[in-house]
Amino acid sequence: MNLENKLAKSQTAFENWKTVPFTEKQKLLQKLASLLEKDAEKFGKIITQEMNKPITQSISEVQKCALMTRYYAEAENILKPEKIKTEFRVSEIHSVPKGVILGVMPWNFPFWQALRFAVPAILAGNTIVLKHASICFGSGNMIEKLFLKAGFPKGVFQNLEIGHEDVKKVLENPIIKGVSLTGSEKAGAEVASIAGKNIKKSLLELGGSDAFIVLDDADFKKAAASAAKARLQNCGQACNAGKRFIIQKNIEKEFLPMFIKEYQKYIPGNPLKKETLIGGMARPDLADELEKQYNKALKFGAEIILPLERISKNEFIPGLIKVRAANPILQDELFGPLGMVMIAKNDKEALKLANDIPFGLSNSVWTKDKKRQQLFIDHLESGTVSLNKESSSDPRLPFGGAKSSGYGTELSLHALKEFVNMKTIVGN
Repeated sequence: MNLENKLAKSQTAFENWKTVPFTEKQKLLQKLASLLEKDAEKFGKIITQEMNKPITQSISEVQKCALMTRYYAEAENILKPEKIKTEFRVSEIHSVPKGVILGVMPWNFPFWQALRFAVPAILAGNTIVLKHASICFGSGNMIEKLFLKAGFPKGVFQNLEIGHEDVKKVLENPIIKGVSLTGSEKAGAEVASIAGKNIKKSLLELGGSDAFIVLDDADFKKAAASAAKARLQNCGQACNAGKRFIIQKNIEKEFLPMFIKEYQKYIPGNPLKKETLIGGMARPDLADELEKQYNKALKFGAEIILPLERISKNEFIPGLIKVRAANPILQDELFGPLGMVMIAKNDKEALKLANDIPFGLSNSVWTKDKKRQQLFIDHLESGTVSLNKESSSDPRLPFGGAKSSGYGTELSLHALKEFVNMKTIVGN
């Protein structure tokens, strides 16, 4: 692969693509959505074979990509010139695409993460080069083929089979005008530093250690099932997974056994079988890291509710531990099938525990009382607050984090303006 030629191809494609009318771009997105829907099982199998996600979850991921793509294919054009009333004859704001944008994407949602970034950026008139995780080059190449099959011009979306060591070189290339990264806090800091040094826009969607708060007026049965799913879907390998389960003290004896019962339904199995709820982790080294974090938590006083049992190089029987506020493990992100339970005396303490970490991605609160809900809506330090549901992203709504969970917006109409320049036209 000649990297310089690939980047030049993206730049050439951009010069033409930026002139294509918004509605014509949307017609191609409609075709892309149809292709995703038609072969969701085929693409789902690629995901499962690459990173061990249960096949039903992989298929759902592709179907969600189709839903998101169709949302943008039918979206309002918020990028058309905006007329501002002034004393001048002409006063307008034009949204101008930036150019070639680099996406640095992770392995945990190989189709979703890449398309969630690429679709709105492409609709805004940019072209894309993707640096996918090395275990997901198959997904990246398939996505590129899908764009071409849908009728997008060559060079609008290209997958680069490069390593992490090449990201700096690509980002420093003058052809690249911005970068979107989904990944760890460390990776985000490195990429943002390079982008900032080169005066380029960056969008970061980083880690999370989301709170799942259950208060004494919640629907316990529904909350318990949702809590287990929130922690263990995709083997717990999601930035916005529920990771810290903050339970009000006066319901601990009633709610915790219900939660444990739901949690124990997730038994590792063959990810290609549709009845499997949880597979193995994506790589053995990730399993090693989770085991180290588990032992660290125990060293600093965590109590075992359900032991984290390793049964193969990358599989665990999911674990659950009770953790107190001073445990340093709370400052880490647990990326795998290990959950933390915390006990709060009241709403005020639950809120304090939820906010007392570096991350702020997407918290969940379970209470039927609207006044109690409002307390958490107003004071939780996160990009999203979910009420009586586990956290999840929705194409219609903005998704992004606060604090060390990153900055910038993905999804919704707001994402269309992430990689455009505002050009002011004014005069007589």
